Amino acid sequence: MSTEQNLITTPITADFLRGHLDVEETAHGLLPHRLPAWARRQIPDDLLAVAEAQPSGVRLAFLTSATTIRLETLPTKRVYRGFPPPPDGIYDLLVDGRLTAQATVDGGNLHTITDMQTQTAEFTPGPAGTAHFTDLLTGEKDIEIWLPHAEITEVIALRTDAPVEPASDKGHRVWLHHGSSISHGSNAVFPSTIWPALAASAGDVELINLGFGGSALVDPFTARAMRDTPADLISLKLGINVVNSDAMRLRAFTPAIHGFLDTIREGHPTTPLLLVSPILCPTHEDTPGPLMPDLSSGTLKFKATGDPAETAAGRLTLTIVREVLADTVKQRSAEDPNLHYLDGLDLYGESDHEEFPLPDAIHPSPEGHRRIGENFAKLVFANNGPFAITTG
Repeated sequence: MSTEQNLITTPITADFLRGHLDVEETAHGLLPHRLPAWARRQIPDDLLAVAEAQPSGVRLAFLTSATTIRLETLPTKRVYRGFPPPPDGIYDLLVDGRLTAQATVDGGNLHTITDMQTQTAEFTPGPAGTAHFTDLLTGEKDIEIWLPHAEITEVIALRTDAPVEPASDKGHRVWLHHGSSISHGSNAVFPSTIWPALAASAGDVELINLGFGGSALVDPFTARAMRDTPADLISLKLGINVVNSDAMRLRAFTPAIHGFLDTIREGHPTTPLLLVSPILCPTHEDTPGPLMPDLSSGTLKFKATGDPAETAAGRLTLTIVREVLADTVKQRSAEDPNLHYLDGLDLYGESDHEEFPLPDAIHPSPEGHRRIGENFAKLVFANNGPFAITTG
């Protein structure tokens, strides 16, 4: 059994990381970011500032023959005042692509939300901790450690009983995806089983996940970040946050979508680009936002508070958003044959909702994430899907 005395300490450098757009050097180690520094300076609220720093889809990738791996990190854990703290974030260790072990990290900083509507928060510093993985099989291994998707994580060092080296590029296609909290992984338990991770595994692609909880708001800086990021495949899952934040009316939403696509096409003129509409969400199908928390049942759920009659004046619902996105792709695809549309109801619709209801009326359960990932892989990566590998 390995002891601290005979473990090799390897500081984590940027070449160990995958799935991020930037890294920040901190007093402790490296903090991966999913938006570049210039874009972070344009973020207007703490909601997105926290979301982009949570490493959804970010993982360490390295080669080693170690049977003991200890990853030292400093997590920042988000809690809501008045609610029980959520369980510690999970670290998934994959060996040669297979989920093999899981761990958590004790301690860490606390980010306490004191007002859910304004996202006002208090910060309490805490100590670093260690994720322990032991009794791994001997021999050279391709290791990935997926960081907790909803826990800001500063990575500090690896301690192992054999040398490690960053994994080399396998030559897989890079899939750049942007979406809302569902893409971020809300209600999923494990970071490697959020639906984009499951779809990426099925499609044999390298994932860069720009799923931002509450913050897929057609922001120009996100479009520019995607424009400047090398990618072989790009998808955009837009609409739900615009509705549930009541951020736009129809008049603003339609040109904003065109502008978002125009910006991405400046850097990726012919890359396969998939526009995905929202999955089924009865809360917002025909009722505008804003979305508000609902504790009347004793558990946290959400409800739409807008007036359906005001859709005549341009307020948005998911039904309207789907029509806009489908029409946008239909209009543009004559000149852009690599632009595609996927109806979110084909990822998670009525029958899926009956089988796996949305626990909080907005986000899918872990089983729902698996269903969405499976359907995305089948419709997009397989057969004649827009991201299928073409031959000839």
